[in-house]
Amino acid sequence: MRGAMLKISDITYAVEGRPLFEGASAVIPDGHKVGVIGRNGAGKTTLFRLIRGELSLESGAITLPAGARIGGVAQEVPGNEVSLIDTVLAADTERAALMAEAESATEAGRIAEIQTRLADIDAWSAEGRASAILRGLGFDTEAQKMPCSAFSGGWRMRVALAGVLFAQPDVLLLDEPTNYLDLEGALWLENYLQRYPHTVLIISHDRGLLNRAVGAILHLDERRLTYYAGPYDQFARQRAEQRAVQAAMARKQDARRAHLQSFVDRFKAKASKAKQAQSRVKMLEKMEVLRAPEDAARTVFSFPAPEELAPPIISMEGVSTGYGDRDILRRLSLRIDQDDRIALLGKNGQGKSTLAKLLSGRLPAREGAITRAAKLRIGFFAQHQVDELSLGDTPLQHLARALPGVLPVQLRARLAGFGLGAEQAETEVGRLSGGQKARLSLLLATLDAPHMLILDEPTNHLDIESREALVEALTAYSGAVILISHDMHLLGLVAERLWLVKDGTVRPYEDDLEGYRRMLLQADTPAKPAPAKPAAPQRPKPPSRDAVLALKAEVRKCEQRVEKITEMHQKLSEKLADPALYADDRIADLEQWNRKFAEVEEGLQRAEALWMEALEKLEEAQALG
Repeated sequence: MRGAMLKISDITYAVEGRPLFEGASAVIPDGHKVGVIGRNGAGKTTLFRLIRGELSLESGAITLPAGARIGGVAQEVPGNEVSLIDTVLAADTERAALMAEAESATEAGRIAEIQTRLADIDAWSAEGRASAILRGLGFDTEAQKMPCSAFSGGWRMRVALAGVLFAQPDVLLLDEPTNYLDLEGALWLENYLQRYPHTVLIISHDRGLLNRAVGAILHLDERRLTYYAGPYDQFARQRAEQRAVQAAMARKQDARRAHLQSFVDRFKAKASKAKQAQSRVKMLEKMEVLRAPEDAARTVFSFPAPEELAPPIISMEGVSTGYGDRDILRRLSLRIDQDDRIALLGKNGQGKSTLAKLLSGRLPAREGAITRAAKLRIGFFAQHQVDELSLGDTPLQHLARALPGVLPVQLRARLAGFGLGAEQAETEVGRLSGGQKARLSLLLATLDAPHMLILDEPTNHLDIESREALVEALTAYSGAVILISHDMHLLGLVAERLWLVKDGTVRPYEDDLEGYRRMLLQADTPAKPAPAKPAAPQRPKPPSRDAVLALKAEVRKCEQRVEKITEMHQKLSEKLADPALYADDRIADLEQWNRKFAEVEEGLQRAEALWMEALEKLEEAQALG
């Protein structure tokens, strides 16, 4: 519904006596895509539960216009015999109810009403839309006809996500949706959310998604909510500037307080200065204390350094492997050296995890030869290892079992090197956060200083600070890294080589990550009819220098247009974030600003498309030249 807007007014809420929100307020304008961020445990998921009305506020209010629909991903999709496509279609409850009533209705007027409403909600194209969403999330046409019971929990969560995307609620709440997606699914979701017609709030620690799929950030910090216009990187810059100003003001005040205190200490015993000293004591008492922003506790990972081995550390010739009687990978001929940083690309089911298991020795080769360096040690991390930790034991007990005979003080130092402090060391694993469990699993995988580290989705449940720390640790690490991840930011900073796993083969991918992203998104859009094939291929003539200069000028003009419209877009976003605009006596103003915002957003999309087109023409011309 148009005009739907989420208003959070002065809310207070505590869990077991620990306050999560104290007088927190924010306004989310209609149609905005907002990333919700904050430290693990700050209360982001609780905020979603409060918005959905699952929890009762202690004070304050969360309001939406009457009739606005709120939707989020169900925690569990039933493992029943209903097909995936029918499960997703059923998520649009209005359509499902109308379709069922259409089967039994007999009164002519009601039949007409049903058919009119079905046409209004575009019910007849529903199956095509549901199928396209499932396909984007990794389910081909054959899989869509299979029952939910045929899929594991992670894949069922994708079905749940497909269902809520298909239902298109007025306010869409997504809590870390990329944790159960691969890179291809995550990029598809980014692109889908950019075009989503209503309001979106998404809890995420994925920096790429927060830069590309949202236009604002809602920051939960110190029990308050702050709304920032712009994507994550812009928020990070603003936040750093604010912290620098706060720190400078606090330093100045500390110097002033020290000066006043020094005067008091020197002269309070002297009768001639006592009055002035007393005056300064009062000034000190009245001075409101400005605190410097606390630097977040240093987030760390410290991988032990292995000794150097002669290259290659792994080589394979004509290797095939798979499960049961089915080959997944065939005739592989690959080489890995100790200084390699390789990202594995490819859709789910193509064999990325199979290759990781083959390299780590967890899966044998059926044919061909694998040669490993004699003293090669391999560290392996995958989500299933996190799930297999002993929930009743502490991290200290896990480590003591892995390193018998090592003193507790040394074990604690190892844990601290992975950001698990004294309190976490003695806490049962079942009570740790997902990020803390992931840290423990990473520590256990790297205890013996491996020469090669294989990481399969290492950032699930890690917050942004932890992801940055992981990048730093991997950059400093002196072994080989094989990385499977949906986090484009991590891949872009760590990987130096890209391997594409596709159709049973593993080959170097010659383009960069941005090229891979473009390729995936183009594959998701309907193909244009192929032009008629010319009678004889002709090599295009190189463009003249003047033509190239003209194209460069056009690119500059397009870029300036995008910058100008982006500036307008940001100003309108800030205007729409002003709570005063949502007063009852300003409804007409609000509608006018919303219309203007929609026009500017549409203009920005057109300007960006023209810019991309101009860039492509210039690149083609330069390639021919």
